[in-house]
Amino acid sequence: MTLRNRVAAFASKLAPTLDLHMPQIPCGSELARDEARLVTKKLCSLLVCLFSTHTLAAEPDLRVQTHLQPTTSIMVGSVVELQLDVLTDTWFTDAPTLPDLKLNGALVMPPNGQAQHLNQTLDGKSFSGMRYSYLITPNLAQGFDIPALTVRAKPAQASTELSAQSQPLHFSAAQPPGFNAGEAVLVASGLRFTQKTVNSATPLKVGDSLTRQLTLQADGALAMSLPVPTLTEVEGLSRYPKAPQVSSLDDGRGNFNAGQRIDTVTYRIDTEGSHTLPAIEVKWWDSGTQQTRTAQVPAITFKATANSAYRPVFSINEDLKKLGQQGRLHLSGHWLGLIALLLLVALAGYFARPFIHRAWLGWQARRQARHAAWLQSADCAWRQIPGQIEGRPAQFSALYLWVRRSRKGLKLTNLGPRLQTLLRACYGRHPTEDQALRQLQQSLATLHSQAQHHQAPTPPALRPLNPVHEKDLP
Repeated sequence: MTLRNRVAAFASKLAPTLDLHMPQIPCGSELARDEARLVTKKLCSLLVCLFSTHTLAAEPDLRVQTHLQPTTSIMVGSVVELQLDVLTDTWFTDAPTLPDLKLNGALVMPPNGQAQHLNQTLDGKSFSGMRYSYLITPNLAQGFDIPALTVRAKPAQASTELSAQSQPLHFSAAQPPGFNAGEAVLVASGLRFTQKTVNSATPLKVGDSLTRQLTLQADGALAMSLPVPTLTEVEGLSRYPKAPQVSSLDDGRGNFNAGQRIDTVTYRIDTEGSHTLPAIEVKWWDSGTQQTRTAQVPAITFKATANSAYRPVFSINEDLKKLGQQGRLHLSGHWLGLIALLLLVALAGYFARPFIHRAWLGWQARRQARHAAWLQSADCAWRQIPGQIEGRPAQFSALYLWVRRSRKGLKLTNLGPRLQTLLRACYGRHPTEDQALRQLQQSLATLHSQAQHHQAPTPPALRPLNPVHEKDLP
């Protein structure tokens, strides 16, 4: 049942109670009694309205506060805690939505979901809420501006989601003494740097391995800000590093305590004799004593004896022999140059394909044009004359075509007596065609020579008044 319904029920119960406890009025005062009942009902109705208005108008209050810990003497590499307090005057039915925070030149770790419960009194009102922590590690000696952070939440009795902003903050980080500008700085209240080794066999021989594990723990430092130890190559050993294990340490209740980094590297022994893994040191700033310190793990020296049964785990020569090869494939400079030239030619041909295609199409078009011009020439017609004369029946279309295409103003009657004899033999009263055709074949060379030396007459400026066609000539 809502609050408004409860008030209405209370008023309905209150009316008969007030009616029973009213003073006894004589019967003549019945009108006064009715007026008293009416006043009582009006008061109850007014009380219901007041309670309803108060209930509908009251919205929960959402407030956000931010604090920095510490606020002064902040060093590069140290951890600055940004405390974000989310408060309301009712209660939270769900976790609020926290904003992302990014700062140039600093490493920021967002809240891990753990929160500290708070109870505060602000402006005379009681508030409850949760405190979240952003862990900031500045990497540069400069000033940092934290913008206003917007938090969204829906407290109990809120009709819609509410939002509130914090006040912007500013802090500056300084370079610790003893560290150069740009040098990685590790700031911690305490540091532990240890190592352990594991041998694959005892005693060690060529082909065996030795594993070196380095563990670095820094109180009050983020795990991601811990420096990477220097694991150098060692002559006579093959180095195989593993992926580092980076984690954060807490106090068992979810509160950040320290950062931890574990680096593991395995060395395979390739040669016999004495080998030494160098010492490794870590430089750090002690935030408790405000001075520079150095932590170091000692060097590791061991000996390895010869192992006649040892063979490399991966033998390239043996693998090549099993594949039917006697050794690696070597290419001389001459073959490399030839391969490079072939590649250049192939690339040039690939990119020049459009130009080659257009050139091929152009050449084909010119070839077809030359062939078409040849078919329309007098020489083409001349080559067809012998075949037509030898045919049965003989034809003279090629001869006519050659005369027309030669463009020398020739007429069949002007090509020599043998041609005139041929025409008379073919079209005269007493045809002797065979004999005339043989004579014409014998005189073709002379006819072609005469046509070459014959000069075409100059055409008149005006057309003849009475033109005569060649077919009409006698």
